[in-house]
Amino acid sequence: MSEPLANFQRKHDYLVAIDSDGCAFDTMEIKHKECFIPNFIQHMGLQPVSKYARETCEFVNLYSKDRGANRFPAYLKALDLLALRPEVQARGFQPPKLAGVRDWTKRESKMSSGSVKSEAERTGDADLARASAWSAAVDATVKAMVHGVPPFPGVKDSLERMFPRADLIVCSATPTPALQKEWSEHGIDRHVADICGQEVGSKSEILAAAKKFGYEPDKMLMMGDAPGDMKAAIAVGARYFPINPGHEEASWAKFLDEAMERFFSGSYAGDYEKTLIAEFNGYLPEFPSWNVA
Repeated sequence: MSEPLANFQRKHDYLVAIDSDGCAFDTMEIKHKECFIPNFIQHMGLQPVSKYARETCEFVNLYSKDRGANRFPAYLKALDLLALRPEVQARGFQPPKLAGVRDWTKRESKMSSGSVKSEAERTGDADLARASAWSAAVDATVKAMVHGVPPFPGVKDSLERMFPRADLIVCSATPTPALQKEWSEHGIDRHVADICGQEVGSKSEILAAAKKFGYEPDKMLMMGDAPGDMKAAIAVGARYFPINPGHEEASWAKFLDEAMERFFSGSYAGDYEKTLIAEFNGYLPEFPSWNVA
């Protein structure tokens, strides 16, 4: 496992970290609905309750405050919510517990397809082997299906305007090879100094590694579409700019029109940032709309 920003060199006083799926690219829906969830239903044996499994996985990963979380803890939470649904219990169905995966997520911060495979091989744990097979299938499906999805309008202009003034990095829970493919496919990788995916650590760990290069907290900005992005920024004292789910184009326009210059001029923190975050927090609920047993 490599470390975050192992080959990074600081060139500017400012650092901007940008999430990828759902923030820079409109790829959240296609990846979860077409790649993650069908493979999850297959590998976890959820066919008897596929309708509810799909709805639950979509809620956790797309429409709740867990949006954008690492795939392993997020889909474990989906299993927990699925088990509580009266419709599932009425069918006498019990989703797999995956105790081995739960234990692994508690001791591993660099949760990836590679690390789960290594741990499955090391321990011989059947749950980890099952999770590894699912994760590998997801990666293969994403590689085959997800292409030609451009960045949101405003992303390229933002990168071009920030590039001469700030060090830019990609900070994501997506596998690094997929990030490299997507950013290079659309010619925007040339603007970023490093692309950091799930293999090098959590978003908090990536930002903590960046902070060690001597950036002042108010001169560090995390841009993301999920509460986890905001928590990572708060953990290192950085500023946060939300890309609101379902309103991504308007968010990027706002960043271009006013927020970017506020960040560089030192007038971003305070009431302005608080107002943006308050609006962002209203878009994603914590609890699902359906009843639980």
